[in-house]
Amino acid sequence: MGIRRFGAVNWLGMRSLGQREISRFMAVWQQTVLAPLITAGLFLTVFALAFGKGRAPVMGVDFLHFIAPGILMMTVIQNAFANTSSSIVIAKVQGNIIDTLMPPLAPWEILVGYLVGAIARSLLVAVVIALGLFLALGQGIAHPFWAITWVVLGATFMGGLGILAAVFAEKFDQMAAITNFIITPLSFLSGTFYSAKALPPGFQILTHYNPVFYLIDGARYGFLGVSDSSPWHGVAVVGPAIVLVLALAWYWLRIGYRMKA
Repeated sequence: MGIRRFGAVNWLGMRSLGQREISRFMAVWQQTVLAPLITAGLFLTVFALAFGKGRAPVMGVDFLHFIAPGILMMTVIQNAFANTSSSIVIAKVQGNIIDTLMPPLAPWEILVGYLVGAIARSLLVAVVIALGLFLALGQGIAHPFWAITWVVLGATFMGGLGILAAVFAEKFDQMAAITNFIITPLSFLSGTFYSAKALPPGFQILTHYNPVFYLIDGARYGFLGVSDSSPWHGVAVVGPAIVLVLALAWYWLRIGYRMKA
């Protein structure tokens, strides 16, 4: 390992790691970009066929338009989680994680490199799905700044969780268990297909403890201009959650938790 000057930033190494992560998902764009678009389209198709035009508006918005931003955000965060988690866990199982750990990269530089890939993939998926929603539903963007902000926040949060999950998991079965029993429930029980105000009081309280709820709700505000809570309140909840997740990820990378033999 090369000697680094104290306080210096390895911009080349960090950029190379980010570029590697982007190249990795772009090499299989049919799975990482096209597949999410098809999945989002299937969700909308199923709900359109199931409810037709008989479903009452939600928050004064047509039901399909109401669920569209939630489906977009749910797809975005699942892809962000998958990008970081799959990259690390595959490298660990195949035994080539040393290729990432040996270069003169500080733990925070490794963290940033992986997050660059997750955010890039999320933004690309968001743009593709948003274009599809515009063509299929005429869905516009009420607040572009908030829409982009929530996509980035969602990608950062779930990308960080993906790093934690992959560092903790030592085999694919453990990674699958985390995805199926933690990430998927958090995504589906977050107001994607309903308004939290329609839930019983006890479930409303539980929902508001789920950071993913604010990601879905924030995306809905960005696209439709309506939401269950203020976007600023969402930032106040999601912001500290992101800090905690990234701080733990940085610490695990620094001590080599489950990364070094």
